[in-house]
Amino acid sequence: MPLTLPPVLVRADLASEYDDRKQIVAAALEAGYTNIILRPEDSALTRLGRYTGIAADGKYLTYSGEKVGAILTLAGAEDMEEAYSMKDTVPYLIITPSDWKVIPLENLISRFQNSSTRVYVCVRTPEEAKLAFSTMEVGADGVVIAPVSPADIAGFSKIQCDEFPDTELTAVPVTKITPLSLGDRVCIDTCSLLAQGEGMLVGSQSSCLFLVCSESFESEYVNSRPFRVNAGAVHSYILCPDGTTRYLSEIASGDAVLTRMPDGTLRAVSVGRVKIEVRPMLLIEVDAGGRTHSVILQNAETIRVGTPAGAVSVADLAVGDEVYVRLESGGRHFGHAMAETICEK
Repeated sequence: MPLTLPPVLVRADLASEYDDRKQIVAAALEAGYTNIILRPEDSALTRLGRYTGIAADGKYLTYSGEKVGAILTLAGAEDMEEAYSMKDTVPYLIITPSDWKVIPLENLISRFQNSSTRVYVCVRTPEEAKLAFSTMEVGADGVVIAPVSPADIAGFSKIQCDEFPDTELTAVPVTKITPLSLGDRVCIDTCSLLAQGEGMLVGSQSSCLFLVCSESFESEYVNSRPFRVNAGAVHSYILCPDGTTRYLSEIASGDAVLTRMPDGTLRAVSVGRVKIEVRPMLLIEVDAGGRTHSVILQNAETIRVGTPAGAVSVADLAVGDEVYVRLESGGRHFGHAMAETICEK
C-alpha cells in the first residue's frame, strides 16, 4: 500500500550526535508527530515508540526499502531546475531553502499544481510553517519541522489550526422539537478530556451542522463523561478535521474527529471507542434564512447543544431559542464539498 504522509513531518536526521537525534525523536512523539525522518543507521530509534520512520538516504527518502521521495536544498537556479525535474517522478519532494524566501516556494507551488508529486518545505520556526501553508493561497502540501533542538518542536503545536475547515457558527431559531421513537444513536468517546461547551458539528444535512456538546457537565442522574459526545443518529453527518464529512455510522476507534469550542478554538482528537445503542430520539428543526434544517439526537437531558447562552440540554430547549449551527452552500459527494444544487430534507 502506498505511503501516505500527513501535512507535518519532523526531521531527526540533521543533528550530528546520536543522542541529540534520539531526543528529537522522543520530543516529536511526545508532541504527537508520528512521521519522522531518520538516518539509515538510526533504525534502532524506531523502538522509542510506534511511528513511521522514513530514511533519508542521501538525496532520496525510503520507506520499507522503496523510494518514496527526495530531499533537495535550494541554493540557486540549478537546484530549482533539479526540483522541477522531480515532478511526477516521486510521490514526495521535500525542499530546504538555504535562505528562506517565498519566491522559490511560489514557483514550486505553481509548477507542481495538478501533479502527482506533493511538495513539502523544511521549516525552522512556526512562523515559517504558517507562511509555507499560506503562500499563493494554495500553500505547500506540507511542512517538515527541522528543529535545532528538541525543545523547538513544542512551539509548532498550533501551526495547523488554519488548515482546519471553516467552522464559523450562526445563531438560528428553533422552530420545532419533536420526540421520535427508538433509533440507533452514536456516542463518540475520545482519547481526550473535552471542555464544557466543546463539541462536534453534526446534522442531518451537510449544509447545516449543529454544535453538539460534550458530556462534561455534572448531572443529577449520571456522572460527567468529559471524554464523550453523544452525537446523534447513525445517519447524521459529522465534520472531520480535513473538511470532509462522514456518517456517524462510519466513525471507528482510531479515527480523528474535529472538536470546536464556542470561541472558535479547534482541535483534532482521536476516537477511543464508538457506542451505538438503541435509544429514544428527538428531532430538532431550525430555520436558517428561510430553509429548514434538522438534527436528530438522543432524547435525554445529558445531551446539550451550543447556544448563545452556552451549552443547553435538549430537555430545556424550547421553540424560539437560538442554537449555533455551521452553514454552507452547495452539496457533498462522498463527504467532499461540491458546487452543486442539492436538496436534503
